[in-house]
Amino acid sequence: MLAELQSPSSFADRVYDLLERVQYRRMETEAELDAVLRLRYEAYLKEGAIPASETGRLEDAFDEVDNVYNFGIFVDGELASALRLHTLSQVHQKSPALETFGDVLLPELRACKLILDPNRFVANYRLARLYPGLPYATVRLTILACIHFGIDLMTMTVRLEHQAFYKRAFFAYQACPPRPYPLLSKPISLLFMDFVRDADRIFRRRPYWISSESERQALFGKGPTSLRAHSGAVAIVPTYVAQAASRLVRVGLNRPKRAAASPRIAAAR
Repeated sequence: MLAELQSPSSFADRVYDLLERVQYRRMETEAELDAVLRLRYEAYLKEGAIPASETGRLEDAFDEVDNVYNFGIFVDGELASALRLHTLSQVHQKSPALETFGDVLLPELRACKLILDPNRFVANYRLARLYPGLPYATVRLTILACIHFGIDLMTMTVRLEHQAFYKRAFFAYQACPPRPYPLLSKPISLLFMDFVRDADRIFRRRPYWISSESERQALFGKGPTSLRAHSGAVAIVPTYVAQAASRLVRVGLNRPKRAAASPRIAAAR
């Protein structure tokens, strides 16, 4: 009981503590997707980004494409946040960022860059206030996807006031100033994270984003070859991740008496 009352010694420790209570789940059934759409609606409505709707849901055509992954992030069994990911390897594929910023992204795809487009990042307002580390536990999924699929560039389509978080957490840089964005009333800017260039320093700063191959496979399926097949390339595991995995510890944190936290995952179906 005493241990439960003690405050973690650092923000990183608090994120690790939260991850021990987190479950990542692919949301694919009708009921699961309905929960995500309702959470989206509540979050965007609260921020004034969408008008009120009788449906109480925020959905779009990008939930139906074949390169989409919808995830729910659960804390102690309660849906706390949600995130949608689109993988882009070919110019004919679809995603919100590609629709809005095609003039920026299409040249990268034609140059054989593999792109991850995370979008519809939303959180339960009450739980977000209760768990300050929830955004970091949520966007951890994007880093797992970058490793699994061998991503070169990750997009961040965000409002101007949210840019600071992504620049600080991902070393992101602005690729395009704000533009109108599907279904939202406020303009959105495009940021890039160069994963090939910045992966190692990202993990040095945020070691709780390190993951195992088994965790990534359980979430996204076995092997990254489906995305890289057209080029014959293979996914590259950042040096820092490989070193940390080989030592079987969380590098950079002094937690010798405690096993590394690993979120529970619902295997990909």
